[in-house]
Amino acid sequence: MELKGQAWKYGDDVDTDVIIPARYLNTSKPEELAKHCLEDLDEDFVDKMKQGDMIVAEKNFGCGSSREHAPLAIKAAGVSCVIAKSFARIFYRNAINIGLPILESEAAVDGIGIEDEVEVDVESGEIKNLTKDEVYQAEPFPEFMQNIIQAGGLINYVAGKVNN
Repeated sequence: MELKGQAWKYGDDVDTDVIIPARYLNTSKPEELAKHCLEDLDEDFVDKMKQGDMIVAEKNFGCGSSREHAPLAIKAAGVSCVIAKSFARIFYRNAINIGLPILESEAAVDGIGIEDEVEVDVESGEIKNLTKDEVYQAEPFPEFMQNIIQAGGLINYVAGKVNN
């Protein structure tokens, strides 16, 4: 799976309360959550980003509460991938469960600037900064996790296994 988009860059400790503020948790409809993705951190995020763009962040992305709404809001907003130096473990698992590709790479985060054009090969973990003509490497997911992401999440993956 190859993804391509512009990078929107953020710092350390972007928590789930900032990714989707608690005042919007009265719904679990992805399209409603998407409208408010990152609005307390970057109020224009959903207006300026385009389908397929990527979030690039420093350490501990997705920390805070274990709400599944956070990766769901990101994916529904049209973000194709999140690249960070590290992820909170519960966010990491929730992202995989909904089929949101996330990659850890300190070199990529250090090298990618805001609005750089980025291309990601999810299978190999290769991250290309097309703006700067640089290549970084993230640890690729094991095959079973790649299958979950390609299926669009754990529920779709399991349903595909049951129906085959």
